[in-house]
Amino acid sequence: MSSSIEAQRPTVAPRSSPGRTHEVTNQPPPLVGHDASADPALLAALVREGAGWHADALRRLGRLAGTEQARRWAEEADRFPPELRTHDRYGNRVDEVDFHPSWHALLEVAVREGLTGAPWTDPRPGAHVARAANILVWGTVEQGHLCPVSMTYAAVPALRAAPDLAARYEPLLASRIYDPGLRPPEGKAGLLAGMGMTEKQGGSDVRANTTTATPAVDGTYRLRGHKWFTSAPMNDVFLVLAQAPGGLSCFWVPRVLPDGSRNTFRIQRLKDKLGNRSNASSEPEFDDTVAWLVGAEGRGVRVIIEMVAMTRLDASLGSAAGMRAAVTAAAHHVRHRRAFGTRLIDAPLMRNVLADLALESEAATTLVLRVAGAVDRAARGDRDEQAFKRLATAVTKYWVCKRAPGVAAEALECLGGNGYVEESGMPRLYREAPLNGIWEGSGNVNALDVLRAFDREPDGLDALSVQIEAARGADARLDRAWDRLRAELPRAAADPFAARRVVERLALVMQGSLLVRHAPPAVADAFCASRMAGDGGLAFGTLPSGVDVAGILDRIASVDTTTDSVGDIRHGQDDSGISL
Repeated sequence: MSSSIEAQRPTVAPRSSPGRTHEVTNQPPPLVGHDASADPALLAALVREGAGWHADALRRLGRLAGTEQARRWAEEADRFPPELRTHDRYGNRVDEVDFHPSWHALLEVAVREGLTGAPWTDPRPGAHVARAANILVWGTVEQGHLCPVSMTYAAVPALRAAPDLAARYEPLLASRIYDPGLRPPEGKAGLLAGMGMTEKQGGSDVRANTTTATPAVDGTYRLRGHKWFTSAPMNDVFLVLAQAPGGLSCFWVPRVLPDGSRNTFRIQRLKDKLGNRSNASSEPEFDDTVAWLVGAEGRGVRVIIEMVAMTRLDASLGSAAGMRAAVTAAAHHVRHRRAFGTRLIDAPLMRNVLADLALESEAATTLVLRVAGAVDRAARGDRDEQAFKRLATAVTKYWVCKRAPGVAAEALECLGGNGYVEESGMPRLYREAPLNGIWEGSGNVNALDVLRAFDREPDGLDALSVQIEAARGADARLDRAWDRLRAELPRAAADPFAARRVVERLALVMQGSLLVRHAPPAVADAFCASRMAGDGGLAFGTLPSGVDVAGILDRIASVDTTTDSVGDIRHGQDDSGISL
């Protein structure tokens, strides 16, 4: 028996030959090496809104946003979320949050490129537009780090209610130097600011706040209470709402006091959030916390509303940036993927889906930059633009943020199963998409704010009407939609039940009026057909027959340098003559 087994043994040891089961084909190349600013709608609006001088710097940032390095920063910042350290090794309370180095890399770029408070001290017309364009580009990389960026930008106009504090700290909020770490604010090269508004019992109803502010003999106040959702707790300073003897008031709260001692800012825990995971959102408690009054007692909402208005703009910009990232990823995939004998981009239904997504993205980009232009001109004394800004910001925040989740979901579906895995980056976009619709006032809060503005500030609707009427006669479908809405406004403005319906229609008319004036005919016609005339469905990919799909898809930039069926960006030119 033994000898027969020996005889059957092979003379050569068996070996595996791995990697021969198949060859990897029909997968798109990595989405890197592109210019994330190569968007004709973005570049045209940059010029139109007064920041054409920023084009070269924007393209430079766009090339950085398209690198493998930027992609890796985004992945690592999300994969390794911040960690709370309440105490040091000896038991001393420290209340610090540790971030991955990639978080700091992303923030360093954002601060260096002027995404924080820099426009407030920049004398050039269009400075706020340039910053907005930067967010539309850099926001395609990762959005968690834009939270402290946005709050720092928005803190400046609110802080001006306390001129002595503004004189000391505004230059540091506008600094282009990222200087992390908790130290006395006036000893740093640059500051980041946050905000503490909501509490457990009230949420958006900040008048229900119970945190108290007691005057001290040295002219400061002492806070006692809590906040329910305070993001970026490692920022240097915070604008906080608390109940002073004269009512709800706004206060300036540094993490570190001028003598170098830590102000009481006890971080109870960090939120375990759906998305935005690179950014720490905390629940701090105040106990004899030193604070400086900003504005008069009892005027806290009035003061901090200046900050909220600017963060609402940034919420809209972030959502528009997320749409741009999602559409770019979807277009890249379908250009390189084949199914059922054809490239996906050549399949008629896929072209409908992608064109519909591109329409939504271009409309959002065009609208948010128009609002950024109003912010810029209002900051320079234009009263008409100030009136327009007040209403348009809330309308834009409601609608653009409301559309972002649907765009992210549909774009992810364009990638199929490839889009459902973390490595694609699409799940991060999808998880991030609902956030801006919640922060700085949910959809209901913004819609009702618009209705209140109709009544309290009628000059805002007048300014909005002037902008829409500028497109009168360019497209009959737009004219009819605007006429119907105007007829409904007197009744609807007094009916909270109709608030969302009114604001949605107003946003669509605003977008349509901009596109028929500034976008190519292919874009304007398809938008008016599907959004104004109702000749489109509730889902993306339901554009009516006869629209110029090729003309829409030609505006989506490609990573490739060769001509494909979606267009050759080397030879494309937008409607402002900016060569791409």
